Amino acid sequence: MESTEFGRAVRRWRDRLAPASVGLPDGGRRRATGLRREELAALTGISADYLTRLEQGRAVSPSSQVVEALARALRLGDHDRALLFQLAGLVPPGPELVPRRIPPSVQRLLDRFDGTPVAVFDAALTLVDANRPYELLLGVDRQARGLERNAVWRNLMGPGTRVVMTDEERDSFHASQVAQLRWAVTRYPADRELGRLVRELTAASTRFARLWNTVEIADATEPGRSKLIDHPTVGRIRLDCDTLVVTADDLRILVYTAEPGTRDSDLLALALVVGTQSLVD
Repeated sequence: MESTEFGRAVRRWRDRLAPASVGLPDGGRRRATGLRREELAALTGISADYLTRLEQGRAVSPSSQVVEALARALRLGDHDRALLFQLAGLVPPGPELVPRRIPPSVQRLLDRFDGTPVAVFDAALTLVDANRPYELLLGVDRQARGLERNAVWRNLMGPGTRVVMTDEERDSFHASQVAQLRWAVTRYPADRELGRLVRELTAASTRFARLWNTVEIADATEPGRSKLIDHPTVGRIRLDCDTLVVTADDLRILVYTAEPGTRDSDLLALALVVGTQSLVD
């Protein structure tokens, strides 16, 4: 019964969500009154087939990550989000867990950064959401799953990003990220997903294990504002990266900008246009 009600709720909220409210064009002839199923699937990073089965009650027991992604894409408030978790047979995340949601008020703020590279990370430095310009600029897959979404894992075990650093800057950056992760564990000791992340990093990376045992929480400093990005098509771009902290929800919003009228501003605009054109080609 719960799976059926879960699907009905998702369909009801999808039907009432205007495409323009999530940055999609609402012109032309549309059979759906709100978002198309394919559009919601793209926003959440799940397949349209899986979303169809969820809405029809043929898929049961969605994960908390899927429910959270649906709540975020559907722009649900606190009450409706909690209801969606309950309909999925899950307990809504409480204050003892790392907040992994973007509240509607913050989402409205993010919507204003249209065309500006923006990403949101939680206290464990796991990517909560990012826009297409961020993906095109940094080369980070915003649809990545599991450990690949965590910045510590990506920088120590994966391809990193396109930010250019000296060896000394990279060492300091890694130490700061591990210190931030230690701080998150101190704040959210009951979060099993966070504990699993630390265990898997420790098992996979001797460098992480060494840093985990040597860095102090006080070493968790904010990185410098100026960033040099090595873009594969337009070359190197010097940008400002400002971190906006949402204290109540323990989120970090990264915003990349360039001073208007400068060469770097032109290169940033070109990088985003070239990336969009390559998708069409």
